[in-house]
Amino acid sequence: MKKLGLLASLYVVQFLPVAFFMQTLPVFLRQQGVSLEAIGLTNLLSLPWTLKVLWSPFVDRYGWTRWGHYKSWILAMQSLLFVTLIFCASLNIQTHFVLLIVGMLLATSFAATQDIATDALAIGLLEESERGWGNSIQTAGGYLGGILGGGGLLVLLDYWGWTGSLLTMALSALLLLIPVLFHREKLAGYTPNQNLSWTVFVKFFRRPGMGRWILILLLYMMGVTIANTMFRPLLVDLKLSLAQIGIMNGIVAYSAGIVGAFVGGFLMKPLGRKQSLIIFGVLMAIANAAFILPTLGLTSLPVLYLVSIGFQFAYSMALIPMYTVMMDKSRLGTAGFDYTLQVSIVFVGSLIAGAMSGFIAKAIGYQGAFAFSAAIALVSVAVIVKTFDDSYA
Repeated sequence: MKKLGLLASLYVVQFLPVAFFMQTLPVFLRQQGVSLEAIGLTNLLSLPWTLKVLWSPFVDRYGWTRWGHYKSWILAMQSLLFVTLIFCASLNIQTHFVLLIVGMLLATSFAATQDIATDALAIGLLEESERGWGNSIQTAGGYLGGILGGGGLLVLLDYWGWTGSLLTMALSALLLLIPVLFHREKLAGYTPNQNLSWTVFVKFFRRPGMGRWILILLLYMMGVTIANTMFRPLLVDLKLSLAQIGIMNGIVAYSAGIVGAFVGGFLMKPLGRKQSLIIFGVLMAIANAAFILPTLGLTSLPVLYLVSIGFQFAYSMALIPMYTVMMDKSRLGTAGFDYTLQVSIVFVGSLIAGAMSGFIAKAIGYQGAFAFSAAIALVSVAVIVKTFDDSYA
């Protein structure tokens, strides 16, 4: 239980600034009269999470062993995040916008680097049988960070303003550092990777069964991305207000995602990794297909809530076995790199699907796009049935 509490605090704190900068900040900046062009620059804040695989080998290689290899990275990054948030809180948005972007880019870089160390720490900390629950905590922590950073801080901005809200987030980062201070890192059989060259990439891809697993990673979340990307503009076209969309998708549905994460972790142990990937993947396909309902005229709020809740519930369940197998395929010594690279592969698949989604909806309509997303989800399940082998995990 102590392990899960530690991981919960780490995953919540690293997703807090990400949710705030990517979800809450654009809304607040527009309210302050900042131009759309300037707001568009906030998309640069996602760069560290896209590129973090490039410096993940350094996190595996270097660390202060007196504190614990990955623990030292977490302490350093979370402390720097705390200082950077205080710095951002002191800035005037109107007169120091460029400096603010730089500060926030640093904050997301520290959070992204902490994520590398946290994932690697979790891989060494959790027994193989505990990884299902560990990934439930990871997913639920991400959702909770999204709710607090994307919804809670938006409310605080209305009452306490920019400085008060940023200082609150900084204080949260400092307090959530306490469980890390009391953790003693022990990685049995751990030897830091000495090789920082391109061969670390080659060795990863040459492992048995890795080609098949990479294909699954590319496909598994593509359908979800298409459905989720097109659902938001559909809600706008249905004349829902921003507040209605925010409450539905950002608070209520995310809360369902937390529940789904724990249900997925509970069911994964009796089902096993392969069966979980298959069953949860089928549920994900059904959830994608359910988005067709509003396109058929079923646009009442209860139906929209049901569709949104069902999607996040199924999506969070599907993440659990995927993350667990990713941990299985990560080796001690290169755990930060191995896990981060797999996350990047999922991101590439999602990036392709997200870029295609608008063109698909334009060509065959919302209804066709949602049907297509469900079909891709089923194709990924078929690939798992045909190619996934637990013995290579």
